[in-house]
Amino acid sequence: MVKICCLGAGYVGGPTMAVIAYKCPAIEVVVVDISIVRINAWNSEQLPIYEPGLDDVVKNCRGRNLFFSTDIEKHVGEADIIFVSVNTPTKTRGLGAGKAADLTYWESAARMIADVSKSDKIVVEKSTVPVKTAEAIEKILMHNSKGINFQILSNPEFLAEGTAIQDLFAPDRVLIGGRQTTAGLKAVKALKDVYAHWVPEDRIITTNLWSAELSKLAANAFLAQRISSVNAMSALCEATGADVYEVSYAVGKDSRIGPKFLNASVGFGGSCFQKDILNLVYICECNGLTEVANYWKQVIKINDYQKSRFVNRVVSSMFNTVSGKKIAVLGFAFKKDTGDTRETPAIDICKGLLGDKGQISIYDPQVTEDQIQRDLAMNKFDWDHPLHLQPMSPSGVKQVSVVWDAYEATRDAHGVCILTEWDEFKTLDYKRIYDDMQKPAFVFDGRNVVDADKLREIGFIVYSIGKPLDGWLKDMPALV
Repeated sequence: MVKICCLGAGYVGGPTMAVIAYKCPAIEVVVVDISIVRINAWNSEQLPIYEPGLDDVVKNCRGRNLFFSTDIEKHVGEADIIFVSVNTPTKTRGLGAGKAADLTYWESAARMIADVSKSDKIVVEKSTVPVKTAEAIEKILMHNSKGINFQILSNPEFLAEGTAIQDLFAPDRVLIGGRQTTAGLKAVKALKDVYAHWVPEDRIITTNLWSAELSKLAANAFLAQRISSVNAMSALCEATGADVYEVSYAVGKDSRIGPKFLNASVGFGGSCFQKDILNLVYICECNGLTEVANYWKQVIKINDYQKSRFVNRVVSSMFNTVSGKKIAVLGFAFKKDTGDTRETPAIDICKGLLGDKGQISIYDPQVTEDQIQRDLAMNKFDWDHPLHLQPMSPSGVKQVSVVWDAYEATRDAHGVCILTEWDEFKTLDYKRIYDDMQKPAFVFDGRNVVDADKLREIGFIVYSIGKPLDGWLKDMPALV
């Protein structure tokens, strides 16, 4: 019986291992983590992450061939295949600060694996790592191996939060990179055999190590670039009276381009896009490729510009100040169907409004008050370090209240900002919301989820990203 152990019970490790256990009943899968709180949650009725379909998969396998444990050394020692899914945050200090990946947790994981191993292991990079990380990990393992053979594979994840289980059940591709040696190819085959339980063989791609590591960074950079491209167009649409939905629909009909990732919004978020592009920028700079680095930097600059443009639009529309005004924020997660707030545009939008002394009331169906207050109090990149290394949450930002109902958030508000595309925001009783708001009542739709014309009929002044501006907004031009 093959034994798999995964280091890290987060957004990648938990769902991925649950699906492997579900699809491979003859394989024993153990997910380990240093966080007792997180492991206890995985063993409870209330899982630590929200992902549609995840509950059913975990509960189907847990206790049978899927286990969650804090006894890391025991399970690493017994495993044949070890997935390493630990954090690779952006460095906050030292060489490469603000761009390079911090491999502290990866290195300590590798040293621990070398210490406790008594049999040959296949070690799989599941975290997103810089190109050539495998080489560094190989050196640590080989120099501490005590005669044990280790093979390093790169098996990057391509999950989209909100559809992770669906993505794992029917992936576009599974990518496995390994050394092109006899032992390396044998290790690649062993991992390929695991996925082959349910993934068609033509969707399992095998490459060399460096290609697999770089493919992950490249895929995220290309996706983020599409979002920044359509968001750049949204600014031009507003300036010219074009409709970004019509433009992106027409562009997406070109089979060479396709329709995905062409929705204009307040900006991209999530744990990967910005971090991976910064990593890519750093690697390019280290290899003397300044022009390539500058190209990818621009994708992030447009994303930052889109967020500041949105804040400027809110403030300028409301007589150039939100000081003392209540602004309702609907949605704090970076996208719908997840409780993940890592790099969510909502953080920068809220900080921008707070900078103008706005009073903010936030509602999100999946994000807790504690998480929101932590996010608004944290420095950039701190979120990606383990909880016990993050700054302790202070008493909270006084001008921010977090409520559990959209109607409570919007009561007596001067303006409403929609920052996450939760389905429920499409079907709210906007007449009721309008009646309970201060007048003039504004809706700033950062996700284009509401019917702007219907809201205007009710009496709202509506701003929709990339859509033709109504008269009020033209009279109150946003400062750029």
